[in-house]
Amino acid sequence: MKAKRVISASSSRFAAQLFNILTVTALTISLTALLLGKLLASHKIGFLPFVLSLPPLMIWLGASIFVYASIAHHPNPRTTHFNKWAGYRFYGVMGSLMVFGPAIYGLLDGWMGLMLVLGLAVTIIVPWALFDIYKAAREPWADMTIEVVIYE
Repeated sequence: MKAKRVISASSSRFAAQLFNILTVTALTISLTALLLGKLLASHKIGFLPFVLSLPPLMIWLGASIFVYASIAHHPNPRTTHFNKWAGYRFYGVMGSLMVFGPAIYGLLDGWMGLMLVLGLAVTIIVPWALFDIYKAAREPWADMTIEVVIYE
């Protein structure tokens, strides 16, 4: 049996923006935790900024796979387009930092090296992500009707 379902324009727009919104949030929380850890850390617990800043980023790195995959097969091609480029940006920068991050981190010892690596990721990803969120909001979205096969 086939049934018709309506995907609202606002749902398509939100799905197009979701990966970017969560990426900006995770990077902002991670950078804030790094700065807060640096303010709170003494010389005896110098690893605190590192410990505070990485969990939000690592959790988002794992969760982003599920968010990306859930949006990748959206019926609206514009939604999948925004999602695809958000994924390219995030995974490309994070993969590049896995290669170049240790060398950058090695240039400066301690938290300053971590600040440089994380700051580089934020500098590259966040402006583009915010621009994509804005661009998706300005896009003319329309409701979609799709047919769904229902198995009984």
